[in-house]
Amino acid sequence: MKLLPLSDHSATAESTLLVLPNDADPLQPALDGVTRIDLHFPKFTDGRAFSQAFLLRRRRGFNGEIRATGDVLADQLAQMERSGFDVAVLRADQDMATAQRVLASYPGYGVGKYQGDAVDVQPHFKESQEEAAA
Repeated sequence: MKLLPLSDHSATAESTLLVLPNDADPLQPALDGVTRIDLHFPKFTDGRAFSQAFLLRRRRGFNGEIRATGDVLADQLAQMERSGFDVAVLRADQDMATAQRVLASYPGYGVGKYQGDAVDVQPHFKESQEEAAA
């Protein structure tokens, strides 16, 4: 997962960008030509954007960038990655080095690891079993 400080985030209106409010149904908008979707956390206790990201990946098959914006804290990063986010824009008071350490503390959740997630459904051990049986 890529981490961005708030100062590096740009939400300029591009034809390939879709900004979804956290109360929008992610199953409704047309995604033709969309390469990035920004999902907003109005406060850290509001987790609806986690569900939106998961639905965009699993049900809609969206392969573009899903970016977390708003009240994004370092301790949410591992769950964001598992839910389908590619990029997290950290709240202004969050330390980048701390956020990177927090994210690195959960190596078992990354791509090709032991648990499935929104992007890689099958856990690593399941892939190994199927390869051995083939």
